[in-house]
Amino acid sequence: MPKHHLSQLRVARCGYCDCLLQIPPLMRNQNAECPRCMSVTAYGRDWSLNRLAAIALAALILMPLAYTEPLLKINLFGVNINASLWEGLWQMAWQGFPVTATLVLLCAVAAPALFAGGIFYLWIARRFRWSLRPCLLILEKLKEWVMLDVYLLALGVTAFKIRDYALLNGGFGLIPLFLLTLLMTLLMIHFNPAQLWQRYYPLPVPSSNTPPEQILHCPHCHYSGQPNVAGRCPRCLMKMRARYQQSLQKTWAAVLAAIVMLLPANLLPISILYVRGVRAEDTIMSGILSLVQNNNVPIAIIVFVASILVPLVKIVVMLALLISVQFRIGWRRRWQLNLFRFVSIIGRWSMLDLFVLALMMSLVDRDQILSFTLGPAAFFFCAAVYLTMLAAEWFDTRLIWDVHAKPTTSRT
Repeated sequence: MPKHHLSQLRVARCGYCDCLLQIPPLMRNQNAECPRCMSVTAYGRDWSLNRLAAIALAALILMPLAYTEPLLKINLFGVNINASLWEGLWQMAWQGFPVTATLVLLCAVAAPALFAGGIFYLWIARRFRWSLRPCLLILEKLKEWVMLDVYLLALGVTAFKIRDYALLNGGFGLIPLFLLTLLMTLLMIHFNPAQLWQRYYPLPVPSSNTPPEQILHCPHCHYSGQPNVAGRCPRCLMKMRARYQQSLQKTWAAVLAAIVMLLPANLLPISILYVRGVRAEDTIMSGILSLVQNNNVPIAIIVFVASILVPLVKIVVMLALLISVQFRIGWRRRWQLNLFRFVSIIGRWSMLDLFVLALMMSLVDRDQILSFTLGPAAFFFCAAVYLTMLAAEWFDTRLIWDVHAKPTTSRT
């Protein structure tokens, strides 16, 4: 990397290990990595807000079609039944599972709509000189809850499961949903909140005389510097702390609660299927075995990974990290961080089974020969998924380095 004048260097703390860095200006194809934990601390990619707003507007236009039009159609003994996202949510809530329906609504409808709408609002707010702070803060949190890609995969799993009982065809909403998923993926990849904060709320770099221990990292807007007299970030006005408040306690609580929820989630029936009046209950594992018996091995593997393996791995990894920090057990810090990143990425795919259940409920009705409803395990599985996601959000990875080493100053 070419040498830069000291005035061009930006002081920043790594949000993962708290290492104090000096970051030079980046080109579009460059990223800045922390030399201690190898995390990317700054991205050079910077799509214009005009381009992001255009994609967001296109996504908002597609949403009514993707959410209300039929995604799948089945023909059961001459009766046509359509599956749409809204119908599945309504059936789930009406049959006594409002909590599960709310989580599905959040991940498949509300979060994508708010994310795309928020980016379009940024474009409007910039033109009218409105405040961007609240919207930028919300968008930062919404990204991890946008799960249209998981929902699209759930659609494929549902199609394979239902084809054993009825004739299946794609609906008019399938193409809009695919295009919407593609646009939302582009938005999430190229939306760079740190760049937007720096562009619209630039702040001076801390002086060289500032003691390193007084330079804090704000996880909300990625500012590194001193808090104001009220102890808040001068850029986003959120409270600045050296570490997340009660991170260990909250993460322990979420992980232990998730373990408790996973037991009934795997032991109780998660779905109840009526075929010509015959009731068949399935747990998560028995449903996977049924897919194997019906020669749907690839689908069975996908469901097994998403519904059993991912929650289990996430809990085991989070427990290992918590024990390592709590009891000061020394093992490779970068490995710990990489494991945390891994479970943070795969954790969202646990929603696959809940999306499949919502689609199945929209395809069948109790008045039909083929009927489907949720079992008691659905609530516990929903709670376990939500708690594991909260655990990953509440865990402060800087604690891994606090246990084993003091913060150091490096340059990248």
